[in-house]
Amino acid sequence: MSGGAFAQRPAERHRRAGAGPPETAEAVAWGDRPAYQVRGRSFVIYRDPRPDALGADGERLTDVVVISCGTPEDKAAFLASEPPWFATPYFDGYNAVLVRLSELGQVTRDELAEVVEDAWLARAPKRLAKEWLAARQV
Repeated sequence: MSGGAFAQRPAERHRRAGAGPPETAEAVAWGDRPAYQVRGRSFVIYRDPRPDALGADGERLTDVVVISCGTPEDKAAFLASEPPWFATPYFDGYNAVLVRLSELGQVTRDELAEVVEDAWLARAPKRLAKEWLAARQV
């Protein structure tokens, strides 16, 4: 799927990618922002425009998604890899990376599914995560 098509239907691509893990629910987080949660814990959140994420033109980015990471090392690996992953000082000390919806075309559907599954694993209760992994024989 191209970045343009994704930008037109951002929730649809996440919905397909997030459909695998059990007890995944669409929810609202951070006041009024769409999110995906497992047992009330957000692992993907559509972020509102904030002053810490600016485009080259100095304008606030309007298409940023927060994706949870399991550990600081996982976050560092994302940030050391190729774009589209990034972070801002606002997220220092928080295990999450940011990505612009308009740049998700740089990631394959399988890569996105793996990222979302890993985010789910980072936020899911340990027992639920262990059961899901065992059922998948991973």
